[in-house]
Amino acid sequence: QSPSSVCSRLVLESSGAWDTLCSGHHRNRVRGCDRFGCGAFNSKRGAGIHRAVDVVCDDYSVVNAPFSGTLGGPVYRKVADEYCVKIFNVRPYRYMGPISKGEAMGYLLPLQERFSGITSHLELQMCDRSNPFPYI
Repeated sequence: QSPSSVCSRLVLESSGAWDTLCSGHHRNRVRGCDRFGCGAFNSKRGAGIHRAVDVVCDDYSVVNAPFSGTLGGPVYRKVADEYCVKIFNVRPYRYMGPISKGEAMGYLLPLQERFSGITSHLELQMCDRSNPFPYI
């Protein structure tokens, strides 16, 4: 699979602020603009609108669960009406089962190898397509 298509689905157990996603970072920072686009929710992407938020993360860095919940499998699986977030550009250590807030869930794929000059990031997309920014 290409780096931009590997992802996992995480079903939220409870609401509230999310923990820091990327190891080595003290907070979740939204990707600004570079020649490949901008990371904010509703930013323009080619002919479309970006319905996700990109969080800055270093290539190959460990990605931690932002909240306790259940890994619900790869994103291509049918999503039921549940409160969940899709996390893209991550190679998960596993796709299914319970996970605790702060637990390592995978690592960021090396975006620089495919898109030289891009700000490396993971992409967060709520399953209901709402804005995840208030939680990060």
